[in-house]
This record gives sequence, structure tokens and C-alpha cells, in this order.
Amino acid sequence: MNDLTKVFIAPEEIVNFLKKEMNLKEVYQKILFQRVIWQVAEARGITVTTEEIEAEANRQRREKHLEKAADTVAWLADQLVSPEDWEMGIRDRLLSQKLANLLFAEKVEAFFAQNQLEFEQVSLYQIIVDSQKIAQEIYYQIEDEEISFFEAAHLYDIDIYRRQKCGYEGRLYRFDLPTNIASVIFRSSPKQLIGPLQSSQGYHLFMVDNFFTAELTSERYQEILNNMFQQWLVMEVNNILSSLVHHQFQES
Repeated sequence: MNDLTKVFIAPEEIVNFLKKEMNLKEVYQKILFQRVIWQVAEARGITVTTEEIEAEANRQRREKHLEKAADTVAWLADQLVSPEDWEMGIRDRLLSQKLANLLFAEKVEAFFAQNQLEFEQVSLYQIIVDSQKIAQEIYYQIEDEEISFFEAAHLYDIDIYRRQKCGYEGRLYRFDLPTNIASVIFRSSPKQLIGPLQSSQGYHLFMVDNFFTAELTSERYQEILNNMFQQWLVMEVNNILSSLVHHQFQES
């Protein structure tokens, strides 16, 4: 067993540490989120069965290769979590999933259809420099085939990590890019040299590797569902806090 389990830390120490690390607000918000989930789930008659908790626990054991009960106990002890805490955490996550599905599952496809353009993707390379003159010179060098885009990115980009990747940014959504830049890139063709374009970061040169049409995959479906649910939680918590402030104001 990890020696950490033998060290007692008072709850006040944990709270004070979260305050010093500027993390207390985030934890506080998550607790309020969970309260909202419990209250609305109860009002809607949503429950989680023992069988569902056991199925999820078994899935996690398989994922973590915890073949024996003793392996699971040791893993939980190392995480400073009791079996009861683990089961409660599983229950809360399953309850959250069920509530999210109940509230928003039927709205995901409509949202995707209305915002389909935003879910288009581009596989993109870019170079960012801090001078328009330098950007223009690099543009001409690439056009005249004096240097390749990848070599130029490796030599001139202001970001060391992008230099190491020869300018490769990966697959990006339209909404990952500034609006003015996205509109230019998504009207271009693969392998076309684009730029220089200015942003708050500097002067950009782009080259598109490929475009990917928007598709409602299972991962995208879940991402949209989670975002809708998260936005709803934030609104619900804000409404509760506003009501409390209003009530306190009236009392004073």
C-alpha cells in the first residue's frame, strides 16, 4: 500500500490548498453541478440500478486490467478511495449520463444540422512570423520553389513546437480558427499556399493538406450532447446563485 494512505490530512488543509492553487471555485462549481443533477434526476424519476453500477465497475476493471478483487482493492487504496466512494462516483456519472440523454438526446441531430458548416474540418499546416515583410518574403520563396513550406516552417516559425512539426497543426474545425482566417481557408484548395494573413498572433501562411466534410459520428454526437448538458448545468447553477443573491438582498 502506498505510504500516502498513512498520512492524515485534515479537510481544512485540502480546502486551503485548493484556495492557494486557485482551484476552489472549480471544485465548488462541480459540487453545485452534482446537486442540480441529483435534484432534477429525482424530479424526473431517473435512477441508477445496482446492476448498472456493477456493469460499469466491471468495465473499468477490464480497462485497467484489474483481474482479481485484490487488485481492485489495492488500486482503490492507492487512489485514497474506498469501494463505497468508487461506487458512488460511478452512480453519479451514470446518473449524469442518463439525465443528459433525457434532456438533449433528441436535440443533437437538429443542432448538428443547423451548425453543420462549423463541424467541417481541415488538415492544416501553418507558419507564423512576427513581420509582414518576412511573411511575404517566405511566401515568394515557397512560390518560386526556393524552399518548401515544411522547410520554411521548420526554420522561421515563431513557435518551437510548430517548427519541430514543420508547421503541422493537425485536423482543425472551422470554429478552431479566427472567423476571417477560416473563411479564407475553407474557400481554398488542397496544397494551395495561403497568406500572409494577420491575426493577434502575427502573420500567417497556410497550406491545406485536406478537407473533411462534417459527419455526425458517435464521438461527435457525444461531444455535442455533453456540451449541451454542460451549458444547461451552468445556466441552472447561475439561476440558483442569482436567486440566492436576490433573496439575501430582499432580506437585508
